[in-house]
Amino acid sequence: MGKPRPGEGRDLPRSPGKLVAEQSSATKGVSHTKAGTQGPLVGDTGSGHEPGDKSLYLLWDSVCLSEDTFTSVLLRGSPEIAENSVGAKEVLRASGLCPVNVTLPLAPQLVFPLEWFPLSKPSVGDYFHMAYNIITPFLLLKLIERSPRTLPRSMIYVSIITFIMGASIHLVGDSVNHRLIFSGYQNHLSVRENPIIKNLKPETLIDSFELLYYYDEYLGHSLWYIPFFLILFMYFSGCFTPTKTESVMPGAALLLVVPSGLYYWYLVTEGQIFILFIFTFFAMLALVLHQKRKRLFLDSNGLFLFYSFAITLLLVALWVAWLWNDPVLRKKYPGVIYVPEPWAFYTLHVSSRH
Repeated sequence: MGKPRPGEGRDLPRSPGKLVAEQSSATKGVSHTKAGTQGPLVGDTGSGHEPGDKSLYLLWDSVCLSEDTFTSVLLRGSPEIAENSVGAKEVLRASGLCPVNVTLPLAPQLVFPLEWFPLSKPSVGDYFHMAYNIITPFLLLKLIERSPRTLPRSMIYVSIITFIMGASIHLVGDSVNHRLIFSGYQNHLSVRENPIIKNLKPETLIDSFELLYYYDEYLGHSLWYIPFFLILFMYFSGCFTPTKTESVMPGAALLLVVPSGLYYWYLVTEGQIFILFIFTFFAMLALVLHQKRKRLFLDSNGLFLFYSFAITLLLVALWVAWLWNDPVLRKKYPGVIYVPEPWAFYTLHVSSRH
């Protein structure tokens, strides 16, 4: 017989935090038994989050930045209280949601025009985009923490770092591009075909602008959106519940679906990431059909994300159909996949009229 392992066969002193966690787990087990459920729910990882947990109703792009920690601990530690309080807390959350993605990078460009500020200094929109590059990765981390299914921690950190790098590259390129548009740059033309650039001397300056365009539109967008959609899909894969009655969304959430879908439409079209988006959406659809065979249904969070993507796909289809026969944009986007950018449409059909 081998020697016993250290700590085997004897009780070790436990920290107060561990005792509280064990008591909470025991309480959860008792409540599941009373409700007629054998063992833990599907997808329960012991982190306090269960599929369909409506107290966690938030999608990363509609997140309330503050949380009542005491109430959260109370609800998790006392299932009987949570059963009566979850609906009220959900309504409070839904009514106090903060649409971070729409507010930070997009709204300031409409409220504070670029011409109000010195072109040699960052504008209000640039500062808001900097805030987006800090707040959004934090929200993504909080989101993946609450997911029953997640990636290895090192992979999550690499994804977040890559996201920040890509969004920061885009911030610089986008800021310069907006100033070029203000000076007469036309987004519907290539860099070398633009009137304000094609006559630059020496010609090596044109190569520098093409490099800037590559950093912004290709490298920056790839580093930004690939980890973003990866984290969203991993979160979505944990948004399933065995209870059909939990597969519903509150009314307040329904009001946010269309703005969320509109925001993703802007990401897909302006970011030129239709292939990444459509692969993610089809993977989500395949996962829904696969889980349905196991009698698992999307909870409120999963429904919100799935409906947002469905609306995005519809909006992209309508956008492409509307501009299908535009000869100038067809020349700018000659590939098999034709998805014009909104800014290209703006410089061609809106700003040119003024």
